[in-house]
Amino acid sequence: MTSLFRSARGLALVLSLASFSAQAQGLGDAEPVVTTLTLFAGSASGLWVSSNWGGDWELESGAASGAALDGIGAVHHIFLTTTNVYIAADKGLFFSTDFGRSWAPTGYDSIALSVLPSRYPDADPTIFIATPGGLLKSQDGGHTFGPTPLQDQAVYRMEWPGPELVVATERGVSISADSAETFKPAGRGLPEAPIHSMTLSSLWGLDPVILAGGESGVYRSRDGGKNWHEAGLSGHTVNDLFWFGPLLYAATDQGLFRSLDAGDSWAPLGRGLDGVEPLRLMFPRYPESGTELFLATTAGIYRSMDGGARWQPSGLLDERVLAIATFPPPQIAEPMKAK
Repeated sequence: MTSLFRSARGLALVLSLASFSAQAQGLGDAEPVVTTLTLFAGSASGLWVSSNWGGDWELESGAASGAALDGIGAVHHIFLTTTNVYIAADKGLFFSTDFGRSWAPTGYDSIALSVLPSRYPDADPTIFIATPGGLLKSQDGGHTFGPTPLQDQAVYRMEWPGPELVVATERGVSISADSAETFKPAGRGLPEAPIHSMTLSSLWGLDPVILAGGESGVYRSRDGGKNWHEAGLSGHTVNDLFWFGPLLYAATDQGLFRSLDAGDSWAPLGRGLDGVEPLRLMFPRYPESGTELFLATTAGIYRSMDGGARWQPSGLLDERVLAIATFPPPQIAEPMKAK
């Protein structure tokens, strides 16, 4: 019964997404649609796409009618909305409006470490790019980019819970309440050091909790970045943090860890990950179970069906995978992180 339920649910979701895409863009049946089996991954080789949930992967070269993606260098970050795909790469920022079938360049052609468009692109064409030299902002959908006050420092991650923009940099965490026109002074207790990972409470307006990870473990702020305290994993370089319900995950240079109390205590997990370093975590938008997740590592992609306790290879085992993403469901513009 469980497998039949999953199959029926999967079919219904595919049909729902196909209908949504056609209605949203006025497309006919011959136009591309996104399915729940599509995965994207970025590595030093470029952008990889799987149409069967990680069973097989193909290196994306770009369609003849769009920009070529071969030669764009490493893909550091992938951001997906219900229709668009953005990729931040060594050779700039690229986007697709047809679920990855064809691609177009933006007005930025240097190294991009991550990208963050507005949650409401029809009303707000703002796009931010994190670069090794600072934070850049576009107000015209990516045609042109200009500097922000965060310059002369590497920017790694961004979150935009609204109205605050929260940015992880080589000097800590910076927060702006006016769309990067100005930034607040650094909070107390957070070392001036690189922050490579970050996750926020989904109830930001009521409970502005931030967890930030860098080269000396995890730090937590309960007041929107004004004050910080150590939250475990001291001595670990934290590559990624992901908050899913009551579970907080940390991908580190010394393995995968999980906390049930927002970082007060941590436990290692990850049978099947021997010899690989976890780099990025992803919970699918439509998981086969509530505990399914994918992990990008220094030696390929791994998949777990039990909340990270056990892992199986899921392709690209010869690649250092820097990013992994899948499409969100209709009418949800960004992944939800819950406390």
